[in-house]
Amino acid sequence: MSGPDVNLVLRSTRVVTPEGTRPAAVAVAGGTIDAVLPYDTEAPAGARLEDFGDDVLLPGLVDTHVHVNDPGRTEWEGFWTATRAAAAGGITTLLDMPLNSLPPTTTVGNLHTKQQVAAPKTHVDTGFWGGAIPSNVKDLRPLYEAGVFGFKCFLSPSGVEEFPELDQEQLARSMAEIAGFGGLLIVHAEDPHHLADAPQRPGPAYADFLASRPRDAENTAIEGLIAHAKRLNARVHVLHLSSSDALPLIAAAKREGVRVTVESCPHFLTLTAEEVPDGATEFKCCPPIREAANQDALWAGLADGTIDCIVSDHSPCTTDLKTPDFASAWGGISSLQLGLPAIWTEARRRGHSLDDVARWMSAAPAALAGLTRKGAIEAGRDADFAVLAPDATFTVDPAELFHRNQVTAYAGKTLHGVVRSSWLRGVRIASDGVLAEPTGRLLERDH
Repeated sequence: MSGPDVNLVLRSTRVVTPEGTRPAAVAVAGGTIDAVLPYDTEAPAGARLEDFGDDVLLPGLVDTHVHVNDPGRTEWEGFWTATRAAAAGGITTLLDMPLNSLPPTTTVGNLHTKQQVAAPKTHVDTGFWGGAIPSNVKDLRPLYEAGVFGFKCFLSPSGVEEFPELDQEQLARSMAEIAGFGGLLIVHAEDPHHLADAPQRPGPAYADFLASRPRDAENTAIEGLIAHAKRLNARVHVLHLSSSDALPLIAAAKREGVRVTVESCPHFLTLTAEEVPDGATEFKCCPPIREAANQDALWAGLADGTIDCIVSDHSPCTTDLKTPDFASAWGGISSLQLGLPAIWTEARRRGHSLDDVARWMSAAPAALAGLTRKGAIEAGRDADFAVLAPDATFTVDPAELFHRNQVTAYAGKTLHGVVRSSWLRGVRIASDGVLAEPTGRLLERDH
């Protein structure tokens, strides 16, 4: 057995490592992975052995797109409830989005307010994105130096007045400022002119809502974003890609060396427009869930590496805001606890492995954010794990979910993959739906 300080050994016949899945024993010392060893290596005297049998030991998931809404809209969500849901779903690290909280994370003072609220409540390690809005170019560098992981902006209205969108000139100015200190800009890419020109028919019909958020809005915004990034040699990330039409643009930009990465989300990869009942606004999000053929193309983009990662875009609200009118209902899917089983259910059907899932949902989001201690089961990383029974199934009961408002588009769905336990720095934080006291830390970008 490796180093003298090993106090915990986790053993499984299926450990997902960067080199592939294999039987292994993972030695943990002081909350850090000390070594990944042959399966039958004896645990040192005094070390605790946890044997998971044939359950899969995955690296803890990293979710870089979570709207916690705390403080200010804590009736929508909060650090206590969101991080419990994350831990129950195998997520051991999350990054909080800068909007829907009051105040938004657009100044250093606002960041400190959010950190003070979060500190005693986090069940998983938690970091923060800053926001880029028209009025805060001067605040971007101070926020970066205060430890945010990058900056989010919108190119169309965000839905909350305290977080306005950037026009093209403002986008270029913010992007140039952020590129100047080597930061990352993450972008909600829908073009406001295409949205304004689309037919707006309120009511319960999902087809009407889908027509109001056309693919062209995403495609045009992404094309413009790539052009700015190329000109400024800036690093940009496309949030929640829904339109598969944009994939050739993105693939071409990557081949040209443009520094662009892309995420998609469980709802775009597992739910389809065809199955959304009229009035079922738990399925409403922006950009929207599109047709099955579009979903097939998104999976092809994942398979060929055009799409880098899968994150939740957990964007909850109170039940009353999910009115049956798609035009007026709050847009957002609550999925924090369900992302791993939802994606695994569809991935296995399409011939993908848990190695793929771990790359999309742990390694790639960790790399995006520069979280060098997260995202893989290898020596020197934090001892963060999810233990998954991949062949077990369950039916989603909203009452059993830990996020604050029990609304979800996955209600009643039977999913493969039961998260047996989650571990944060060598400590079991969730076990069969029972949560430990919060031990999550607040994370800052590695300086």
